Amino acid sequence: MEKEIEKVEEVETTEEVEKTERKPRKSNEKNEKSEKHQPRQRQQKLYEEEVIAIGRVTKVTKGGRHFRFSAVVVVGDKKGRVGLGTGKSNEVPDAIKKASQAATKNIVNVSIVDGTIPHEAIGVCGASRVMLKPATKGTGVKAGGPVRSVLEMAGVKDILSKSLGSSTKVNMAYATLEALKSQKTIEQIANLRGKKVEEIR
Repeated sequence: MEKEIEKVEEVETTEEVEKTERKPRKSNEKNEKSEKHQPRQRQQKLYEEEVIAIGRVTKVTKGGRHFRFSAVVVVGDKKGRVGLGTGKSNEVPDAIKKASQAATKNIVNVSIVDGTIPHEAIGVCGASRVMLKPATKGTGVKAGGPVRSVLEMAGVKDILSKSLGSSTKVNMAYATLEALKSQKTIEQIANLRGKKVEEIR
């Protein structure tokens, strides 16, 4: 009798061990499956984007009218990096996507000192001419339309501006970018001349 009792106890213990061994395996399998099926986290965008202009071109053919759209987009991190791009497509979202991709490829570093530009500059693109002037702290961005969009994306907080030529949005945006690209800090000028900053001041 005692031997039979011992055998029954052994069987019970082996069954308990098997159960305990099986349980964690199932939980691990579930965890693995849940990890596989978890949605991927979207990467944060490096640059913010803003649409400056959307144009529509209508082509009249024998079959009817065909529309194509063009978009101008400015991208930037508001910390001195900004870019402009254009895109064309049969749909507006596709045109904007192409323009933003082109803009990210053409990123430019802009010299900003205390929230404003180092010196006055005039940017030219086609018949558009945009003048930019540095301003004191608290002035804000005194600009409108595409000029304002480019300056804000570049991270400029205080500035004065004036459009001196054509008011075409695309050309005004590119003229503003040219004016920003021409900016040089006093340290950069000192290095170019081979002098100290105190000598130039």
